[in-house]
Amino acid sequence: MSTLYLDKKGTELRVSGDALSFYSEGEKRGSLPMKMLERIVIRARTNLDSGVLLKLAENGIGVSLLTSRQGRFGAALLGRPHNDVMRRLTQYEWYRDERKRIRWSVELVRSKMANQKRLLERALKARSDQRRPLFKANSALHELLLKLQASPDSLSLESLRGIEGAAAAAYFAGFTAIFAKSLKFTGRNRRPPKDPVNACLSLGYTLLHGELVSACFSAGLDPLLGFYHEPAYGRESLATDLIEPLRPHLDEWVWQRFRNRELRVENFNHDKGACLLNKEGRRDYYAAYEAFAKPARRLIRRQVRGLVKALEADAHSYSKR
Repeated sequence: MSTLYLDKKGTELRVSGDALSFYSEGEKRGSLPMKMLERIVIRARTNLDSGVLLKLAENGIGVSLLTSRQGRFGAALLGRPHNDVMRRLTQYEWYRDERKRIRWSVELVRSKMANQKRLLERALKARSDQRRPLFKANSALHELLLKLQASPDSLSLESLRGIEGAAAAAYFAGFTAIFAKSLKFTGRNRRPPKDPVNACLSLGYTLLHGELVSACFSAGLDPLLGFYHEPAYGRESLATDLIEPLRPHLDEWVWQRFRNRELRVENFNHDKGACLLNKEGRRDYYAAYEAFAKPARRLIRRQVRGLVKALEADAHSYSKR
């Protein structure tokens, strides 16, 4: 076990030697050795003191706090960052260098679109009854990829975002076709999600975002300063950049959960216009997400290492300015 999900209101965490103990209504309900944990995700109101937080930080255990109702990312305990401050200084220099931003962003968007195309191709083999919308979406993505690859050096960030937007429209026209009509999934919506598929996509993206924030911070990068997404107050733009190629992986995982009927309409409740996983649905979702997250975390580490390597290659030249 590497991730602990706390979704029961009133749970209390205490440190017992090298273990984390769980209490409910004053009674001990169990414990877990800290060496088994990499992160904790807290969605329900949980009681813990500063001593617990310090112990978690000392053991390199990240904590993500989600809002209790809709599961949005709220805050994180990240522990100590990497000691090499030159990584951040070079990251800031990269942000000021428009050509570097564009080259990095083009590769980011290309990777996302290629992953979207691969998902549609696999869906076409599984859902031949939806051949028309899937073939049309796949063809549109193919043309946009050719456009992107033909003149990457002539693109601006604005034109790149236009290509990405067109790709997203084409992709979701195909992606929505492979879900059962009873799920009422007609396109991406959020804040709040209005159907079961969007509820699962939003929660999955939130969990991935929290992992990327932690990975960036641990690598000595500033999660708030991205290259493709502009800085915005309170937004971890670098994590928002890095999640883009991972979205199609999460999309396919969500599709498979519904396709295999591991998630069903009965796992969701509707409240004030929002569609949300119920308690049983969240339990099954978190358990299945851990299996998805293992390879996803390898991709995250690879992404972050690649960015760090590129920054380090430029660090020497920037330090001489």
